Parts: sequence; C-alpha cells; structure tokens
Amino acid sequence: MHAAHDFLAALAMVLCVAAVTSVVFQRLRQPVVLGYIIAGLIIGPHVPIPLVADLAIVQTLSELGVILLMFSLGLEFSLRKLLHVGPTAGLTALIQCSLMIWLGFVVGRAFGWTSKESIFTGAIIAISSTTIIAKAFDEQRIHGKLREIVVGVLIVEDLIAILLMATLTAISTGAGLSAGQLTLTVGRLALFLVGLVGVGLLVIPRTVRAITRLERPETTLVASIGICFAIALLAQAFGYSVALGAFLAGSLVAESGKEKEVEHLVQPVRDMFAAVFFVSVGMLIDPALIAEHWVAVAVLTGVVILGKLVGVSLGVFLTGNGTRTAVQSGMSLAQIGEFSFIIAGLGLSLNATGGFLYPVAVAVSAITTLTTPFLIRASGPVANFVDRKLPRPLQTFAALYGSWVEELRTAPPRQTAGARIRRMVRLLLLDAALLAAIVIGTSVKLGSIAKALQGFIGLEAAVARPLVIGLAALLAAPFCVGVVRVARGLGVLLAETALPTEGGRMDRAAAPRRALVVTLQLASVLFVGAPLMALTQPFLPGVLGAAVLLLLLVVLGVSFWRSATNLQGHVRAGSQVIVAALAAQSQASGEAAHGEDLKDVRAILPGLGEPTPVRLETASPAVGRTLAELNLRGMTGATVLAIRRGEEHLVVPTAHEPLRVGDVLALAGTHEAIDAARAVLGGGSQAGRAAPA
Repeated sequence: MHAAHDFLAALAMVLCVAAVTSVVFQRLRQPVVLGYIIAGLIIGPHVPIPLVADLAIVQTLSELGVILLMFSLGLEFSLRKLLHVGPTAGLTALIQCSLMIWLGFVVGRAFGWTSKESIFTGAIIAISSTTIIAKAFDEQRIHGKLREIVVGVLIVEDLIAILLMATLTAISTGAGLSAGQLTLTVGRLALFLVGLVGVGLLVIPRTVRAITRLERPETTLVASIGICFAIALLAQAFGYSVALGAFLAGSLVAESGKEKEVEHLVQPVRDMFAAVFFVSVGMLIDPALIAEHWVAVAVLTGVVILGKLVGVSLGVFLTGNGTRTAVQSGMSLAQIGEFSFIIAGLGLSLNATGGFLYPVAVAVSAITTLTTPFLIRASGPVANFVDRKLPRPLQTFAALYGSWVEELRTAPPRQTAGARIRRMVRLLLLDAALLAAIVIGTSVKLGSIAKALQGFIGLEAAVARPLVIGLAALLAAPFCVGVVRVARGLGVLLAETALPTEGGRMDRAAAPRRALVVTLQLASVLFVGAPLMALTQPFLPGVLGAAVLLLLLVVLGVSFWRSATNLQGHVRAGSQVIVAALAAQSQASGEAAHGEDLKDVRAILPGLGEPTPVRLETASPAVGRTLAELNLRGMTGATVLAIRRGEEHLVVPTAHEPLRVGDVLALAGTHEAIDAARAVLGGGSQAGRAAPA
C-alpha cells in the first residue's frame, strides 16, 4: 500500500507542477515543452526547492510517454509512406550519423578522453530524439513533406543506434566485432522487422477494423493501446527499443485505414504521459555537474547543433529536396535524447567510460531539448536567408536539381542501365570496404608487421614502421582512385537516365547533365567517404582521413562550381527561348495556350525542369510586390526563368523586379514546387504546412 501511495504522490507532484508551468509558458507564448522541463527541474533532486518527486517512479512512467508518442507518430506514417521517404531518410541518416560519430570522437580526444570514451561520445551525439521532435512538431502543427522526411530519418537513426549498441558492447567487453558477428546482428534485426511487419500486416489491420465496427470508442482505445504495448514489449524481448516497437505498431494500425479515429482517442492519454516524459528529462538536469563540466557541455552542444544542421541539410538536399526543406530538416534534428541516455548508460555499465560522461550527455540533451522549439520556429527565416545569400549560379542549380532527381525517380526502368547501376554501387562499396580493411588492418598489425620486416630483412624499427605505412598507402591509393572513378561512372549512368543524350549533333541537355554528373559524383563520394571517415578515425593519426575526404570534395567542388556557372548560361539561353515562345503566342489569351507552347520548349531545352507559365490576375497577392519581397524561390523552391509583360521580355529577372497584373511568369522546378508557387501567385493556400515562416 505504501508503494501505491508513493506512486500516487509522484504522479500528483509531476502533473500539478507541470500544469502550472505549462499555463505560464502558454501565457508567455512559449513552447509548453520548455514548461515541462522547468517543472522537472523544480521537482528534481538537484534544486533546493521543497517539491520533490521520486525519480525512479517518474522515469518508469516516462517510458509510457515515449511509447505512446511513438505509437501516435506511427499512426501518421503507414508503411507505404515510410517506403516512399526511405532513400532520402537512409542516405541522410548515414551521412549525419557518420559525421557526428567522427566529430564526437575528435572532440573527445581533444579533451584528453580515452579512445573508448571518445567513441561513446560520438555515438551519444549521433542519434536525435524522436520523442522531442514529435512533441515539438505537434505543438507547432508541422505536417507535410518536412515531417515525413524528419520522421523517416529518425526511424533509420534508431536502427543505426541498435547496431551501434551491439558494436560498442563488443568493443567494450574486449570480444571484438568480427564481420560475421556484425552480419549476424544486422540479419537478426532484418529478420525481426520482416517477421513483425509480415505477420502484423496479416493480423493487425483486420483486427482493428473489426473492433472499430463495434462503434465503442472505449473498446477501440483499449485495444489500440494494448496492441501498442504488446508490440513494444515484443521488441524489448528481442533486445530492441520499445520506441521502435511502438512506432511499428502505429504503422501497422494505420494500414487498417482507421488511424484518424484511433489517433483521436489516444491523443489525451498520449499528451498526459508525454508531459511526464519531458518532466523526467528536466529532473535529470544537475546544475552543479553542468557547472563542473561546462566546457565539454558547451562544446558538445555546439557540435550537436552545427554538426546535425550541416549533415542533415547536405543529405536532404543531395537526395533531391530543396534548400528550404534541407535547412528546416537540419534545424529540426539538432538535438539528442532518449537513445543518448541509453548509450551513455551502456558505457557506464561496461566500465568503458568515466562517470562524467553520463551527466554530460544528460546536460547536452536537456539544453538541446530547450533549443529545439526555437530552432524549428527559426528554420523558415534561416532557410530564406540561406537562399537569398547563395550565389546566383547556386540559386539556379538548387531550383533545378530537384527536378532532375524527380526525373530520375520517375524515369522508366531500363534493364541494362539498372544492372550497370547495381554493379557500380557494388564496386563502390567494395572499394570502400577494402580501403577500410587496409587502414584498420595496418593500424592493428603495424607492430607485428614491422617486427617481421626487421627479422626477415634486418631493417631498424625506425625504418620498418614508416615503410609499412608507406606500403599500405600505396596499396590503398588504387582503391581511393577507384572510389572517385566509380562514383563518376555511377553519376554518368544516373544522369543519362534522368537526362538522356539526344541522337543529333547538338546535345541540348549537355550543361544540365554535366552539372548533374558532378553533383552525383560528389554525393556518391560523400555517401561512401563519410562512413569510411568515421570508421577509420580511431585508427589514424590526427584527422588524416577527414583531410583526404575534404581534399577530394574540394577538387570535385571546383568542378561543380564550373558546371553550375555553365548551367547559368544555359538557363539564360533557355529563358530567351521561353520568352520568344510566349511572344509567339501573345495573341492567344489564357494560361492554357501558353502551357501548350511551353511543351515544345521542354523538348527543345531539356534540363529546365517543367517550365510552366502562370498569369498574374488582378486578385493575385503577388501584384505590386518584387520577387525579393515575395520570396517565391525560398518559400516554394520554384524559380522564375522569365517574365512576359506585354511587348516587354524579362530574361532571368532580378530579385527587385516588381510584378504587375497580366505578367506571365515562366516557372521551373519540381512538380511540388510549381504547385506551391501557383498557390502563392494565385492567392490560394498551400496544402499542409512545412514550417512556420
């Protein structure tokens, strides 16, 4: 009975204090998540305020908050939707996690921490918090493409965290991690996911539909939460996180088509326990420990925010999303959370890290949790600022690149090209794996190989070790060249698929294709080089691996800048053709006539996306405003190639060009960007909300 009273006292304290702080923060027009964290600080054991709750009980209850938040998130994302964002999410998570692991290791070594502590530091700051982002997105009512991409990245990060924990356990116990063990770990995870999804698709959607037909809300609520907890428990029994199980449960329930009904019923229960979770985060904040390790906390907080902004933004942009979506995704994912606590606790339990690392991880998580709502709110203006400050060739490239990737995704599959692309990808991965094997093998066996050379040849130790390193460098060089060459070949194949070569003498798609080839080559090197850099960093002196990757990226960057400059000239020439085409139809009225004419322009000048004419009517909110004031490209991703104004032709208009009634704007970009631009120019409202502007 005493335990029950303790449970009641803890829950009453948490909810009462959280209610007061949430009301205060709502009155101040601040995110209520911050109020919950402050409530946790107030009732936590580290602040001398006579309001204390049992931390163990609160943390137990907070697990329910994590599970229900992830379940609600899964209800929004059916398996089809997850597969749709899979390539973007997977490649972005790979780049981001690799960069953060490398940064964490480098920072740890700079502070004088051991190699194991530095590896754990990298893993701690690599994984963003799904729970924190889900709550922040709900508060700011962020939906649409941005939410889909961010959640997809988070799910892939959770899978990477599972592999990281297995790897770190093997390293810390001294057992080592062989290729066979890693393959077994990946295989078990894949088998669990396939088995759960396969059986779940056969059972859960039918069960949920049968229950909802009873038209008893309480029965639907109890059954839905029961399914959620059962699958979360199943995931834990197999050694995986309850968060992953709860998310998959939500996705399986969403396949029933009754997700809206279930979500409405679960929401009040979810919100209550989510509040408990954020209060539990606040209870972990220890101001004394933050003051003691303030330098490490401050540096790692900066690394988390800046590193994730750069890593995520690069990945999202290179996978064909616009500048705005890329920057917003990066700023949304700039925090760490529940998995970081788990990884830090794992290091402590295995005696792989000192006692200081766990409180540092908690402090960094708490601070980045506080900054997350503000970063999400500021992401729109920051994205606009980045778009405005880009050089003109890069602005043009960014607007067209998404349309090229869109063409690549929708291009009809060609069996020969598909086989060659798969072969190129296998070669790229093989070269990277052999490079990693050479670097790690040389580092681990350097002493024994040097001794063997001394015994066989009679070399001195001072000569033998540099000789071994030199031979390893010579052996690795062909594979470095191979990565660059194969990446180039892969870029050419993919670019040919998106922008096929014409049979005639004049190749009108040459400039766009050249820019696409260089970009895809750069992306391939980055997708392979970033994980390779993170994997080999503990075995290399200084930042040698990063320096080699940076050198390759700089060389490719110079080539990219040249191709982007040539593309700008191509676009200017194309804009002249567009205004000439519009002038030829000047006597025809209405947008449809112009649209028919621009179909010929698309055939004449491939690589300009889908040039689409939009006429400004009297009621358009764009009339009287300049392109800079309208911020059309920054808000939608579409760019204005040309303007037809009576007898006046404006080719690649400047940002300060005012728009007038009757102007016909030739827009280019992805289909989604064009639709969004039409809505802005026509006075309609854009579907969904990407982020607060």
